[in-house]
Amino acid sequence: MTLKVSTGLRNALLSTGSLVASLGSPVIMIYGNAVPATADAAVTGTLLSIISQNSTGDPLGFDPAVGGTLPKAAVQVWSGINVASGTATHFRIVDSALPDDGTASTTQKRLQGTCGTAGADLNMSSVNLTAGAPQTIDASNITLPTF
Repeated sequence: MTLKVSTGLRNALLSTGSLVASLGSPVIMIYGNAVPATADAAVTGTLLSIISQNSTGDPLGFDPAVGGTLPKAAVQVWSGINVASGTATHFRIVDSALPDDGTASTTQKRLQGTCGTAGADLNMSSVNLTAGAPQTIDASNITLPTF
């Protein structure tokens, strides 16, 4: 699978040169149902979970990039409490400090990918989420492709 970068995030990367700085205060929003065609498109489906640092709403952190890959901060617990039940199909990493209502936008900084148990952009132990249950992400990497 291939991560999809919004126009707003691409513009920020070109201006600042840093993915981490461009994402600001990132959280992961996990959705069910149809995957939007682009990260600029309006979000589709049901919001199932919001992943933050220790389920507190605090932004997610990353360790330094190695070999073109930006890993999850090893010292952080990335977790959330599922807000709805459903099958996770896709996610967006958004800046929690800048309200993103999920409408179509070419200015919002978004990173979008697929969810699955193998071969997806975000591999999970199970894509079947239950409302009220805790959700954790134990490992995550953002890899920039070679040009």
